[in-house]
Amino acid sequence: MDCTCMELALEGERLCKAGDCRTGVQFFEAAVNSGTDDLKTLSAIYSQLGNAYFYLQEFGKALEYHKHDLNLARTLGDRVGEAKASGNLGNTLKVLGKFDEAIVCCLRHLDLSRELKDRIGEARALYNLGNVYHAKGKHTGRSGNQDPGEFPFEVKECLIKAAEYYEANLNIVQELGDRAAQGRACGNLGNTHYLLGNFSQAIIYHQERLAIAREFGDKAAERRAYSNLGNAHIFLGEFEVAAEHYRKTLQIAKQLCDKALEAQACYSLGNTYTLLKDYEKAIEYHMKHLKIAQELEDRVGEGRACWSLGNAHTALGLNEEAIKYASKHLEISKEIGDETGQVTAQMNLADLKSVLGIKAGPEGERPSPLDHLDVGMYRRAGISRRHSMEQMEIMKLAPDKKGDTTANHGGARPKIPKVQKSMTVASETIIPKSQSSMIETLSPEDDGFFDLLSKFQGRRIDEQRCSLTIPGEKNGISTSENKENEQTKAKMVSTTDSENFLDMVAGIQGSRMNDQRATLPQFPGLNSQTVINQYLRQRNVQDVPDDNFFEMLMRCQGSRIDDQRSALPHNRQAPTVPDEDFFSLIQKVQSSRLEEQRTILPDKEEEIPTKQSSIKKKKK
Repeated sequence: MDCTCMELALEGERLCKAGDCRTGVQFFEAAVNSGTDDLKTLSAIYSQLGNAYFYLQEFGKALEYHKHDLNLARTLGDRVGEAKASGNLGNTLKVLGKFDEAIVCCLRHLDLSRELKDRIGEARALYNLGNVYHAKGKHTGRSGNQDPGEFPFEVKECLIKAAEYYEANLNIVQELGDRAAQGRACGNLGNTHYLLGNFSQAIIYHQERLAIAREFGDKAAERRAYSNLGNAHIFLGEFEVAAEHYRKTLQIAKQLCDKALEAQACYSLGNTYTLLKDYEKAIEYHMKHLKIAQELEDRVGEGRACWSLGNAHTALGLNEEAIKYASKHLEISKEIGDETGQVTAQMNLADLKSVLGIKAGPEGERPSPLDHLDVGMYRRAGISRRHSMEQMEIMKLAPDKKGDTTANHGGARPKIPKVQKSMTVASETIIPKSQSSMIETLSPEDDGFFDLLSKFQGRRIDEQRCSLTIPGEKNGISTSENKENEQTKAKMVSTTDSENFLDMVAGIQGSRMNDQRATLPQFPGLNSQTVINQYLRQRNVQDVPDDNFFEMLMRCQGSRIDDQRSALPHNRQAPTVPDEDFFSLIQKVQSSRLEEQRTILPDKEEEIPTKQSSIKKKKK
């Protein structure tokens, strides 16, 4: 049975409200294919299609329909529709990582809402702006390993702007009496102040968020509030309070029957008890985390659990167990390509084997998995300079073709005849007698020797240049006639190459310029273009948007070049591991404590005299 565009759209709306967005999208698409001349209906379909695709995380399609909605609203002169479309477009661009374009759209939403005196729309625009700046700050700060409060200026600037917009949003929703919106604003303010290092202020906002979540019985929001409170108390050094919040987080995660969230809580509790030096409890919770990570096939989480279990067993002196978990950590790190994890596991294994007196790779024994890697360059004091660099000879600039036969002189400069021979073989030039005698009279300590050396080496660069072969040239001598012919041909070649190059550039740039040309909007699902023309005539305007639209367009187009750059691959998902901010915190706090637990065994020859001397001192 044939259905009208309106009927199909209404059915799609009903399905989306019922939670079946996939089927709802199919009805909306069918409504677009059916077509209509009612621009208001078409605008509503665009908006709901964009929102449905956003919910389905198909952000490219969501962006397409929200753009159609914005263009249609501007064509109709619908300021309310333009404000909503700008907000939806800003949210989609934020998720796609196009933060500058998202900010432009959200600011347009804010300006229109204030112009229309729409307080609810203004609050939403402020909230969206806070989200965009918060996401931009986190995205920019993710490139480094800084802890909260230690981000560079550009990251802090974004986070400060986010806090300002969230504060403005909170003021409006408090006036409107919207408690649910207040809870969202407080939660985001707590997260922003946490990243800025204002942990006491973050705790105040998260406590308010927790109270509002309890009012509404929102267990998911309550769990997030407890987890965020635990993280903030960790940074204040209040580990007992943090452990209590994490325990409540674990209880709610079990009530929600979410194994990944349960594993995250166990991971946080294990690390917190490590900080409290209660290693038995730490091992208990890390084992729970490891079991869930294995169930969910989370290899990243499994590797983190093995790492933490190895450290906890080492602290208890159970070195055999620690070696087992360190070896498993190394195996998983290799599998997932975690270079930092590999180096850490190798160092832990090296230290544990040293404590147990296990020698790496003796004859007849299975080689150790860390024998082939240079662990020395990653010592815990920092990445130090390799000793091999100190042995590098400063004068080996042009090696002999026959091979390096230079004897070891303890780092001293080689003798001059060897350098002279090396230069001669490499450059294939004959040194005149006058220069040869000059070299023989120089000593390596003379500064002139290095000047002369650099002069001879400079010829080697020129030998790698290619030059045109001049017709009629004989023994390096060319006549004036040949020179004139050469210059004429060179000009012709140069002119032809230049024209070809310019044509190529014009062809490439021409397509890019065409991409930026404005065209009349094309709206899928619109049966007749004459409807648009009637609206434009009624409004007595031309088919050209106003200056504000062009300004927004230019700012959005500025990032199109960046779209052509390849992005770094996303980090592997780890559903059982909390966010990286907390993990980097644990690494930083534990690093110094783990160092204190490491011991370097003395040599056997030195060990006995030390014990005898201590015994004599006691007798005296």
